[in-house]
Amino acid sequence: MTTAHAAPDFRRAVRFVAIANLAYFGVEFAVAQAIGSVSLFADSVDFLEDASVNFLILAALGWAPKARARLGMALALILLAPFAATLWTLWRHIVDQVPPEPYALSITGLGALVVNVACAFVLARFRKAEGSLSKAAYLSARNDAFANIGIIAAGLVTLAMPSIWPDIVVGAVIGIMNAGAAHEVWQAARKEHAAQS
Repeated sequence: MTTAHAAPDFRRAVRFVAIANLAYFGVEFAVAQAIGSVSLFADSVDFLEDASVNFLILAALGWAPKARARLGMALALILLAPFAATLWTLWRHIVDQVPPEPYALSITGLGALVVNVACAFVLARFRKAEGSLSKAAYLSARNDAFANIGIIAAGLVTLAMPSIWPDIVVGAVIGIMNAGAAHEVWQAARKEHAAQS
């Protein structure tokens, strides 16, 4: 698939993903605050970051390849934001020692999984056709789907054995996954930038 053929469909796909992420950010953030969940907080920040990334991608689709590569490098840095937010929330909950409500945790994680699987499916065919921008969008959706499975599992484990640790561990893993995605996007954008020099 060439970039010329992919661009109109890619624009529609990115718009759908941006709106879906922004909508579920509101849901997940509200639940995270209500039940005191590290993993849901980390994931809600990630939904907001994904929405921002995809809106930026929409804005950049008409740019020259070199400018798009530069934006790809900037997006790699944006992908690190949820990691920093997660560290702060994780520390706060270790101090508080209050486990999240397990049913709300699992159900909200399941809703997030549905949203992210849909987004990853929509973006999958564009992950190579549009360079680092599509790679950033696809990796965000894919990683989030894996993270949501962890959130659901944390809720089930917390239901069986009330503890702060399943939620905290999953929150930390989400942060690490975001850091890895940021590195992959940075590498792809650097290659694109070098090719245009």
